[in-house]
Amino acid sequence: MSAYFSEKTYKFLRALGRNNSREWFAEHKPEYETHLRQPFLKLITDLQPDIAAVSLHYRADPRQVGGSLFRIHRDTRFSNDKTPYKTWSGARFFHERSKTVPAPSFYLHLQPGNCFIGAGLWHPEPETQRRIRSFMVDNPTGWKAATRAPAFKRKFELTGESLVRPPRGYPADHELIEDLKRKDFVAGAGLDDDVVLGPKLRQAIAGGFAGMAPMVDYLCAALDLEF
Repeated sequence: MSAYFSEKTYKFLRALGRNNSREWFAEHKPEYETHLRQPFLKLITDLQPDIAAVSLHYRADPRQVGGSLFRIHRDTRFSNDKTPYKTWSGARFFHERSKTVPAPSFYLHLQPGNCFIGAGLWHPEPETQRRIRSFMVDNPTGWKAATRAPAFKRKFELTGESLVRPPRGYPADHELIEDLKRKDFVAGAGLDDDVVLGPKLRQAIAGGFAGMAPMVDYLCAALDLEF
């Protein structure tokens, strides 16, 4: 089993961080293709059976455009930062209905010194937040089983933004009040660089996604989605 990424992948991303311009990128695009984009697309392809084992309703899509891999070009239209490229690479493994309704996803982030896997709903709309909170109130045992289990807590951390005060209509003394205050419903775990650059990366990702699957299953149930 060979590695997908190498020190040359990290070297490219670090150099891009120092030379974030269209001219530099055009000159070094072969390195991007050879050491980052094509290996990432192969990893996405190889993860297809692992994603299917987690849920038949989720997709690892290796299409070069419009699939799981995020574009490296930044959207600078509404940002003060006009640098044209991301200095990281990421992939989203999405629900089959995600193009039509809000749905949780699995995520892989590749960045030297800051690689991680994640799952859940990042920055959902207020209506989606409301549906999840209502479902939590009606089904607290399922949320606790998904996110309080020792195996989950050992490996993953619930992250994201939270409200300072309880959301309107929810009692401050509710047993899940800290979760009801969440604006993001996501969990994640870091990936060491030696794992990312080693031969067991796919295994680590597949195991991580399987470990976070109960939380994603719960979120899908809250939104009336199949899992």
